Amino acid sequence: MSITQPKSTTPRKAIMVFSGGQDSTTCLIQALTQYDEVHAITFNYGQRHAHEIDIAKVLAHKLGATSHKVMDVGLLNELAISALTRDSIPVSTALMDNGLPNTFVPGRNILFLTLAGIYAYQLGAEAVITGVCETDYSGYPDCRHDFVRALESALVQGMDRPLRLVTPLMWLNKAETWALADKYGQLDLVRDETLTCYNGIEGSGCGQCPACKLRQHGLDEYLANKAAVQQQLASKSQNG
Repeated sequence: MSITQPKSTTPRKAIMVFSGGQDSTTCLIQALTQYDEVHAITFNYGQRHAHEIDIAKVLAHKLGATSHKVMDVGLLNELAISALTRDSIPVSTALMDNGLPNTFVPGRNILFLTLAGIYAYQLGAEAVITGVCETDYSGYPDCRHDFVRALESALVQGMDRPLRLVTPLMWLNKAETWALADKYGQLDLVRDETLTCYNGIEGSGCGQCPACKLRQHGLDEYLANKAAVQQQLASKSQNG
């Protein structure tokens, strides 16, 4: 005679590092179907496009996040000089002498994911979700798979508690990220109501900054080849 084990009544919780941009909004949409509670956290570091904080507040509420915390980490602005932390530095497509874009904010994801990990500890969450991506990224070293795994290991060891840093977009290109939003029926919301633009313009943005160009290129590719891109997405989901 077999005995059926009772299902666990402990809710599955996740922390979503949420900027209100295309990537983190798409990740939030997906996470809400996978966890019982999704607690969004947005960081105010004096960023150039501060309007993203207002967008994040609206979207977290609209999409149904369990809670939404906005955390002041202005110290990062004092330490990290970047086009995203200084209005006096124009956003440029040219690389700096160190080979990185001038929109790179050194230490940003180290700080954000560490603080989100502490928040996960506090709430008893099993995962921290972030929209970083290595396939179609902007040349930021703190968006790479190896970095995320290294920090995950450090957080687990440092807090002596299981924790996963989840990166749903890590191996997706921008067209596949649009396909993921469409899979959950939220392509229009992501296209019209998120803020990815470095100049702080929601929706399609300014159309000129690197973030806008990458986003639009991916959307154009997806809309021109929906079936094929959805198939690519499904294949990566099955293998990953």
